[in-house]
Amino acid sequence: MSSQKSKGQMVPEARGALDNMKYEIARELGVNLKKGYNGDLSARENGYVGGYMVKRLVEQAERQMKGQ
Repeated sequence: MSSQKSKGQMVPEARGALDNMKYEIARELGVNLKKGYNGDLSARENGYVGGYMVKRLVEQAERQMKGQ
């Protein structure tokens, strides 16, 4: 796989769902994430949101795999 292709999303339609998940998790964690520029947030706050997104996606994949 070329490096340029690997940088893009495999399923472009997933962007909206991932954005919704990001804002939902930020609300749950109390991080004031807004649409657009968020340079006022610390790396720690952004990392919490990203980390929880990964955790939730892994949990969803595990549930789907158990169901099959």
